[in-house]
Amino acid sequence: MKIFSWNVNGIRAVLKKGELQRFIAKHNPDILCLQETKASEDQVDIDFPEYDGYWSSAVKKGYAGTAIFTKIAPIQVILGIPEDIASKYSLEDKYGDTMKEGRVTTLEFDDYYVSTVYTPNAKEDLSRIPMRQAWDPAYLEYMSTLEKKKPVIFCGDLNVAHTEDDLARPKENEGNKGFTKEERAGIDNIVESGFVDTFRLYNSGNGFYTWWSHWGGARDRNVGWRIDYVMASKSLVPIIKKANIHSDVMGSDHCPVSIEIQD
Repeated sequence: MKIFSWNVNGIRAVLKKGELQRFIAKHNPDILCLQETKASEDQVDIDFPEYDGYWSSAVKKGYAGTAIFTKIAPIQVILGIPEDIASKYSLEDKYGDTMKEGRVTTLEFDDYYVSTVYTPNAKEDLSRIPMRQAWDPAYLEYMSTLEKKKPVIFCGDLNVAHTEDDLARPKENEGNKGFTKEERAGIDNIVESGFVDTFRLYNSGNGFYTWWSHWGGARDRNVGWRIDYVMASKSLVPIIKKANIHSDVMGSDHCPVSIEIQD
């Protein structure tokens, strides 16, 4: 079982370039989680006959959005964060209502849940840190609530590098968007709640990145950030056989990440 996650930075663009088609042909994921689709289903001419697609799109056209394409029929599809959890948190600010931005898609399968998330970024001036301090615990509460029923795998663009090993220039970026103590604490809380950063089961140290700036040839020089994750319940660790970053896959400023689970 291969589960992939990719912030495509616009699904129509990666389809037009042929990159999504090439990626699927090469890697053949069983479940593919996408973030920043920037489209609704009716705006996309897509032909992946092996997959059923489930979309959570923003009310605002061409913005945010998530989707999951799966070869395995889900038991249940849940879009967004359930209202009973979301209502506990302030998830709307001057930039918009994150509950209307298609940021979460979750599917229930026989043995576990798979959820994909596109976390709001903090903004260059850090003006969205208060949102992050609401969003991160809201989504974590959602995942923890699901985990009471069965194990959980959640993945996506969490818009934060957790440790100094997760970005090429930690000293220069200390306190900047994506590497503030507040954002990093969000990952700390995920780990303390019992979820595992699957990539770190098999890989240690730096040099492993999932996002690169468009400026200064950052990708060619591998001056990047690891801000895309696959997190999983501890109970699933014995069956997680691989965890990878696919930096050779082009088409977006992010690259895919994946895990392989024993069937």
